[in-house]
Amino acid sequence: MTDHPSASAAAAPPPSGRCALIRRQTRIALAGLALVGFGAVGASAQQESADSTPRVQHGDKGFEIETADGQFLFQIQPRLQVRFSYPFDSDPVTLEQFGEGDELSLSVRRARLKVGGHGFRPWLKYYFEYELASAALLNFEVMVQKYESLSLRVGQWKVEYNRERMISSGKQQTLDRSILTYPFTVDRQQGISLFGRLRGEGIADFTYAVGMFSGSGRGGQSNDDTAPMFVGRLQWNPLGDPVPMSGSDLQRHQDPVVGVALAGATNRSRYTRFSQSGGGQLPGFGEGVPGQYRVNQAVLETAAMWKGLSWQQELHWKEIEDRENVETTRLMGNPAQLGYFPSEIWSSVPSQLEFAFRHAIYDPDRDTDDLTEQEVALAVNWFFSGHANKLTAEVAHIELDQTTAKTGRTRVRVQWDISF
Repeated sequence: MTDHPSASAAAAPPPSGRCALIRRQTRIALAGLALVGFGAVGASAQQESADSTPRVQHGDKGFEIETADGQFLFQIQPRLQVRFSYPFDSDPVTLEQFGEGDELSLSVRRARLKVGGHGFRPWLKYYFEYELASAALLNFEVMVQKYESLSLRVGQWKVEYNRERMISSGKQQTLDRSILTYPFTVDRQQGISLFGRLRGEGIADFTYAVGMFSGSGRGGQSNDDTAPMFVGRLQWNPLGDPVPMSGSDLQRHQDPVVGVALAGATNRSRYTRFSQSGGGQLPGFGEGVPGQYRVNQAVLETAAMWKGLSWQQELHWKEIEDRENVETTRLMGNPAQLGYFPSEIWSSVPSQLEFAFRHAIYDPDRDTDDLTEQEVALAVNWFFSGHANKLTAEVAHIELDQTTAKTGRTRVRVQWDISF
């Protein structure tokens, strides 16, 4: 038996109605897919936005802003150093300066802004340091440090020569550097340097730096002749780790760290010495013309830290050849410094307290016995927050010994150094 044709036709919707239903169902499906898609995109965008939020924090190098992917880091740290001194502040160099009158001073010795970090890659680093008190740009450098054994630095910075000068003035153990800094430092120069650490097995651990510089000091755009400055430094770390480039054993090393370094420098210019201000002259040397003075110098250095005890020493030698007057002068000197946290053996002593002692001797002309200079200093540190916030008090005696006379002066200085 067959169905009635009219009944079958009545049960099925007309073609136009069927198409409308399909279109309606398709629109609903597409709308649903769109909602799901937009929801997924929105969730992804929200997640991406959350992941791309920069990280803002405070660390050892000041306030930090870092992108979520770690490719860019910006660090900024202001620093202030306030000093009281009597009866004088700066180290006397000449006999006339030893005879100057007493003076009580309270001054802002340093007011600096440090900016550093990395960009594009974590191993592409930069650093700037600006002295606010004298409106001077001290450091501007870019470092490529992708490999520990071989890195590159270009710009202006304190050349890797001797430890006492390389240590930041904010991380020193005593209130200031010794009398040997004046005649022997290479200080800040503009140039290029290769440096790194060579890790070998056992005692075969070394750090090194070799560089070529303008040889005209901070702010010197170029050398004043055709002979650049060359500097090299090799440090041996026999116990496997280098001594931190900082005064005081704040880390209380349970295993000793020891460093032995040898460095040398050669330069031909109009200058016989360098400082933060740039090139200058040692007492007894004329103003100088381009290329007048050939200066060769070397330093043998030792340093160690262990359980609150710290040691550093530098044996300096320097030769100045005056090509205009055909004269050669040889200088020598040695500072030795020892520091200790007495809380390491007496628990009743506050752990923030440290004592330091320094002795330095300087001979400005090895070929004569006319003059020697000595410094003896005792310093006391109180660390509120490591080197970032510390108070230092120091008593020092500086003595000038001539064949015909001997003179000396004692000074007292107190200093607060704080980095935010």
